[in-house]
Amino acid sequence: QVQLVESGGGLVQAGDSLRLSCTTSGLTFSRCAMGWFRQAPGNEREFVAAVTRGGSLTDYADSVKGRFTFSRDNAKNTVYLQMNSLKADDTAVYYCAADYTTGIYRTSFSYDYWGQGTQVTVSS
Repeated sequence: QVQLVESGGGLVQAGDSLRLSCTTSGLTFSRCAMGWFRQAPGNEREFVAAVTRGGSLTDYADSVKGRFTFSRDNAKNTVYLQMNSLKADDTAVYYCAADYTTGIYRTSFSYDYWGQGTQVTVSS
């Protein structure tokens, strides 16, 4: 049974930092590309960041580039999203996603496995 469990969300003020974690089980983690997506109320789910299965290549949405850092620890089957200089516009539910692929993708339909999400709220 595949599980992706996000943690680390919360309520912070603009300018603060948070680190999200996504711990997986039931996957051959080292063979999976990973992604983070987010969805704000009334909006569609949008791409945030992605990393290849080896961790050598990352991709970021323009809105978070330079502020967010995506990393993975294959020994712990876990990925992290370090979020700095948070803005009110970053408020959303953040989802972790996984797919068995050698590529790196921005589209949600490219990922087969999803977590339940963790809420991030940034007050201005």
